[in-house]
Amino acid sequence: MEEPNFWDNPEESQKVMKELKSLQDTVKEYSKLEEGFEEIQILLEMGYEENDESVLPEIEDAMNTFINGYETMRIRTLLSGEYDKCNAILRLNAGAGGTESCDWASMLYRMYCRYADSKGFTTEVLDYLDGEEAGIKSVTIQINGENAFGYLKSEHGVHRLVRISPFNAAGKRQTSFVSCDVMPDIEEDIDIEINDDDLRIDTYRASGAGGQHVNKTSSAIRITHIPTGIVVQCQNERSQFQNKDKAMQMLKSKLYMLKQQENAEKVSDIRGDVKEIGWGSQIRSYVLQPYTMVKDHRTGAESGNVSAVLDGDINLFINEYLKWINTKEDAKQ
Repeated sequence: MEEPNFWDNPEESQKVMKELKSLQDTVKEYSKLEEGFEEIQILLEMGYEENDESVLPEIEDAMNTFINGYETMRIRTLLSGEYDKCNAILRLNAGAGGTESCDWASMLYRMYCRYADSKGFTTEVLDYLDGEEAGIKSVTIQINGENAFGYLKSEHGVHRLVRISPFNAAGKRQTSFVSCDVMPDIEEDIDIEINDDDLRIDTYRASGAGGQHVNKTSSAIRITHIPTGIVVQCQNERSQFQNKDKAMQMLKSKLYMLKQQENAEKVSDIRGDVKEIGWGSQIRSYVLQPYTMVKDHRTGAESGNVSAVLDGDINLFINEYLKWINTKEDAKQ
């Protein structure tokens, strides 16, 4: 940063500044943990010397704070993937089940927005399609923040909901499915060739509840990469050209990641296994009746506080996934 030509390239300068802030934050966090640890040692020594049990609640509070901070920092060390630091592009698609599945998609959309808020991330809607009667048929959002993809890659897969359906007059228990696709937003220009003949580009009128998400002109773009079947959509930007540029960036990111993998196993490590949106393929179940439980079928992590989870408290499942996937990687090596 002390180089005289440091600010000649503002884009590169901003990247360096961003990296500097990240490193400074990490050092501050570590220093805070050190201070907390020393404080606990002092409190313990005081309690022993004076045989004073009244300091026990204070020690317990300090220990809980220290453990939470330590665990947060330890989990961050597991984010060592090539794309983990990237922003995340998350897409939800309602499965079979009509209105019930669309409502489930809207619940998950709210959950991820709440989670992003809790992490200090920002969200940006790239594509949005309302359900026919209620809820969301599909939505694509970009979640911006340090390590957003590293954390949210755990969410890729099919999510299952079991509850008494508010849309069923008979009050029967119903099961709904929504698929979640998570990809990194690779910001730098990707050197990958795409044949124009391999693309089908469609324009359509953007949609969104009350116009709150998108504009109402026919500027939305859908690009289909015919050889791979990959489909990307964007309707967030103000012009058709901007939407096309964003959609092409998303397509290049997906194709680049596929190109970097030498076999299907490596593809699944980044993109996750592509499964049908239905029975037997879910990664996580959210049960509201006859009991309340959220269970991740990969890691075995469970929570009985379904309301908190649906309000965005998914750290338990993300942390357990990161531990699980790193254990698998270590076993392979």
